[in-house]
Amino acid sequence: MDIQRFEALVVGAGIGGATAAAHLAPTRRIALLEAEESAGYHTTGRSAAIWILNYGTADAQLLTAASGNFFRNPPPGFADGPLMAARPVVHLAPPDQVPALEALMARGEGVEPITPEAVREMAPALRPGYAAAAAIERNAFDMDVAALHAGFLRQVKAHGGVLALRQRAGRIWQDAGLWHAETSDGTVFAAPILVNAAGAWGDEVARMAGVAPLGLQPKRRTALIVDPAPFDVSDWPLLGDVAHQWYARPEARSKLMVSPADEIDSDPCDAQPDELDVAIAVDRFEQALDIPVRRVEHRWAGLRTFTPDRGLAIGPSGTPGFFWNCGQGGYGIQTAPAAGRLLALLVNEQDPEGFSDIVPMVDPRRFAREHA
Repeated sequence: MDIQRFEALVVGAGIGGATAAAHLAPTRRIALLEAEESAGYHTTGRSAAIWILNYGTADAQLLTAASGNFFRNPPPGFADGPLMAARPVVHLAPPDQVPALEALMARGEGVEPITPEAVREMAPALRPGYAAAAAIERNAFDMDVAALHAGFLRQVKAHGGVLALRQRAGRIWQDAGLWHAETSDGTVFAAPILVNAAGAWGDEVARMAGVAPLGLQPKRRTALIVDPAPFDVSDWPLLGDVAHQWYARPEARSKLMVSPADEIDSDPCDAQPDELDVAIAVDRFEQALDIPVRRVEHRWAGLRTFTPDRGLAIGPSGTPGFFWNCGQGGYGIQTAPAAGRLLALLVNEQDPEGFSDIVPMVDPRRFAREHA
C-alpha cells in the first residue's frame, strides 16, 4: 500500500477547502484532495460572486464583515489584480414586501432608503409601479472568485502543500492516531488531522470516516444569462426583491445574470438547471424590468449546502482529529478568508482572537447537543 504522509488532509478543493488549506499550510504540510479534474468545479465556480454585508445568518454576516478587508486589501502578490469592484445592491419592495424592507433597514448595517424613482435613474428598465419602496447597500462589491480561489491554492503550493486532483476518497479510516484516505487510484494519504470541506458531499465523507453526519442539505440554485439590449447595464447595481424571489446583476459588462433565487432540495450531484426554474426566473425578471427575454443565452445551476439551522459548520467534530468546514450555504465566497483563518486557529488549538463570539455559533457539535 502506497501511503503518503502529511500533517493535515483537506477533503474538497472548492473555496472552503482551498481557504482551510491555505491557512493551515504555513504550519502543516497539506494534501488537498479533490475528486474532480479541476478545483472548484461545482459550487465555487458557479457563484453569483457579490459581497453583501447584511446577507445570510448572523454568523455568516459576522464572518462576511471579518472578510471584507481581505477583499479590499489582499496580501501582496496574492492576485494579479483587485479582488473586488464596487457594486451597490438595491432591494426592491413590491407593496406586499414593504414590511420586510422596513425590517431589513431596521436591523441591517448601511441599508439606506432610496426612492423607486432614484433606482430608475440607476436602472432605467425598472417598471413604474413595481416597487412601492426600495433600499440600497452602497458598500457591496463584486468578488473575483476565480482570482480568490487561485490565490489560496497558490498559497498552499508555496508552502509545500499538494493539490491532488482526480483523487476521490473512497475509504476513510483512523488508525494509530492518523486519518487515512484511500483515493480512486489506490493511493492512501495519511495525517493526524482531516478537514472535511466536501461541500454537498460533506455528510458522505463523514459517514465514510465513521463520524456522525450533520444533516447537510444541498439545495439547487438556477442562473441564466440574458441580453438586456438596448440598455447599457455595466454600471447597474444588483437588483432584487426583498423576499429573495429573484435577482439580476451585470455580467461580463454587457449582459445580465438572472436567478429566481430558488432553493430546491437536491442530492449531491453535478447540478443542472430545470426548465421550469428557468421559466420562473424569466417571468419574475420581466415583471420587474422592462426587458423582454427573447433568448436565454446560457443557463446553469449550482448547489448551495445548508446545515439544519442554516449556519456554518466550522471546527471540531467530537471525533479526535476530524474537523468540519462545511454548510456555507450561499455565503461561502464572501466568508471564505475569515472562515479559513478561524478553522486554522481551531485546528492548531490557538486563541480564536476576534472570533470568540462566532465560535459557538459555528461549532459543528451544536447539532449533536441538540439531539442528545
